[in-house]
Amino acid sequence: MNNNIGSVDKTIRIVVGVGLLSLIFLLPGNARWWGLLGLGPLITAFIGWCPGYVPFGISTRKTRK
Repeated sequence: MNNNIGSVDKTIRIVVGVGLLSLIFLLPGNARWWGLLGLGPLITAFIGWCPGYVPFGISTRKTRK
């Protein structure tokens, strides 16, 4: 499992994840559980690997020459 998430991608995932998690506190009733979708971007940002990138060979991480 090689890291395939760059620093800009990681920052965007953290912002989106926290934004989605905030829905838990903002939405009424059972709709608040949609906020748990924010865990996906946060987990992938912190481990540095996105399984959705693998089949397409995508990597946003800069490589050293």
